[in-house]
Amino acid sequence: MRYMTAGESHGPKLTAIVDGVPAGLQVSEESINADLARRQSGYGRGGRQLIESDRVRITSGVRFGRTLGTPITLEVENRDWPNWAEVMSVFGEPPEDLQRETTPRPGHADLVGVLKINSDDCRDVLERASARETAARVAAAGIAREMLADLGVEVFSYVTSIGQAKFKEKEPLLEAPDYKPLEIELSDVRCPNEAAADAMRLEIDKARNLGESLGGTFRVIARGIVAGLGGYASASERMTARIGAALFSIPAIKGVEFGLGFDAAALPGSRVHDEIQLDPHFGFTRASNNAGGLEGGMTTGMPLIVTCAMKPIPTLMTPLRTIDLDTLEPAEASKERSDVCAVPACAVVAEGEVAFALANAYLEKFGHDNMADIRSNLASYKQRLKSVSR
Repeated sequence: MRYMTAGESHGPKLTAIVDGVPAGLQVSEESINADLARRQSGYGRGGRQLIESDRVRITSGVRFGRTLGTPITLEVENRDWPNWAEVMSVFGEPPEDLQRETTPRPGHADLVGVLKINSDDCRDVLERASARETAARVAAAGIAREMLADLGVEVFSYVTSIGQAKFKEKEPLLEAPDYKPLEIELSDVRCPNEAAADAMRLEIDKARNLGESLGGTFRVIARGIVAGLGGYASASERMTARIGAALFSIPAIKGVEFGLGFDAAALPGSRVHDEIQLDPHFGFTRASNNAGGLEGGMTTGMPLIVTCAMKPIPTLMTPLRTIDLDTLEPAEASKERSDVCAVPACAVVAEGEVAFALANAYLEKFGHDNMADIRSNLASYKQRLKSVSR
């Protein structure tokens, strides 16, 4: 299963095509719309979210609510498009009063992008490099999430820090899988601890008053995964490589940790590796989950726990210094309508990337033609694992 997205931030619409989807999977536009709404929400979001109200429209690959096994097309309209129709016209000549973007923002794709494609207008780059593209990703990921849910896998996330405000958990690798997603969604910073959430809001308020932006960290959890997904024989099979690459494809992500992550480097092996146990009901299990659900490039059957670090948004209301592409003189960086903080939203995007990686691992192991065969193969595999541990 793979996806491709197309569309510019201020173009008519965003489009995603998802290929390799098995037939017979029940999908719902409303479920995808719920994820799109989660991506748009959160304390610290900017004015664009007041304009857009993202809704998906599926135009191919589904009949009577079930997938056909053919490519699925999903569209999300940009409601702001009429205000940009002349500036972003597909054909015709540029208007005489067109204002080019010539002051690239530090931290954004603006400068390196125009150098790469030989352009004199950063808008040729920023329209596609914009985080607006992630709306199409979230829509596409809705298909993968539906498939995983059908197979008993749930993917969710929560925010662990924004700026200097942190949610200090005693045993995050043990506590995280037990958090309730519905309670997380009641928080406008998507943090399950109210005291930490209050501190995060205060950080965002301070940054807004200073014309600043903030990054932070969040965790993505997947529970209900069977052991043995992925592989150990080659680099491309390893789930650590697949999930890591998927998460780093989100432009703002600067760090990814599995389980203990970097903390494991400072501890002796006896305090890092998860001892193996035998449970009479569940078979092989672990006494801890320091590995975050991955061992040797494969899933262990324990919850997947991945922590991600997001950098601050590069558009600042108090702009940094840059160089004007026309004059080659110092200038202030351009200001697009922007968020102060989008960490809660980025976590939703990351859920989708993890869901795609896991969905593909299930398809590779249990078949990909139709959901009936996949369910049957998965049930047989689970039964074999039980017989091995008895």
